[in-house]
Amino acid sequence: MTNIDQFESVFKAAAKVTFQYRPLPVRSVLVVTDLDEAAAGAFTGRVRGFLQVLSQHRDGVEPVTWQVVTTDQYESVSELLALVDRTSPDLICTYRNLRDTAWRWEYSLGAYLDVLAQLTAPPVLVLPHPEADLPTERMLDTNSVMAMTDHLAGDDRLVSAAVDFTEAGGTLLLTHVEDRATLERYLEAISKIPEIDTDIARERISQQLLKEPHDYIATCAAVLREMNVSIHIEEIVTLGRQVADYRRLVDEHQVDLLVLNTKDKDQLAMHGMAYPLSVELRDVPVLML
Repeated sequence: MTNIDQFESVFKAAAKVTFQYRPLPVRSVLVVTDLDEAAAGAFTGRVRGFLQVLSQHRDGVEPVTWQVVTTDQYESVSELLALVDRTSPDLICTYRNLRDTAWRWEYSLGAYLDVLAQLTAPPVLVLPHPEADLPTERMLDTNSVMAMTDHLAGDDRLVSAAVDFTEAGGTLLLTHVEDRATLERYLEAISKIPEIDTDIARERISQQLLKEPHDYIATCAAVLREMNVSIHIEEIVTLGRQVADYRRLVDEHQVDLLVLNTKDKDQLAMHGMAYPLSVELRDVPVLML
């Protein structure tokens, strides 16, 4: 390695991505159901209780407006999209397998929700189906929120949204699980290149992959302290099996709300781990960005 290469590596290693808070204002909420008026009203009441965080820290700001969609207001995905377009909400709240009897099965989110998550601009809060016989402890408040991504460093929008949805005095878990299987595949390839020391590569690459999200989380905590944001920040940065470990971490920390990215500019399908996690964590509310 030349001196120039060494200098460039040291310079890049020293550079840190700094968190910049990007608020996610929510002034209007659209609750989409496939229920009649009475049942939709009851469901909306539970959602409003769960999202009491939206009314916090709104001194001098107009209260959040709520609109409820019942089963007789749309009969197709296109009609629902048109309704969302007309109302222009800042947040959509709905549940898995909307207008679909497949909520009894654990294998999908349903066509309506797939399209809502991918084709509408506002974030979509996905809740357990109201008829599913699932534990409801997590739909009481947002005292424990987890921001999840496979590339946390620099994801200011994700972290900011998770901050905004964490209740005052609550805990925000900033979580990055580096996929061990992917790392091992690359290290196996490196082991076949004589010019690269495999042991050094294993140690240094692992360290660097975990150092970047660790450093970014430190800047998140520092910026939020300066802003006097009254939530606790906890860091979880590790190597593991992504879906399995996230599922375990959600249970261990009794997470009330999971915040993740769903849109991918390079594909139509849902981003990365968002879909498998949203399908498997049936009793956990998920905020899809």
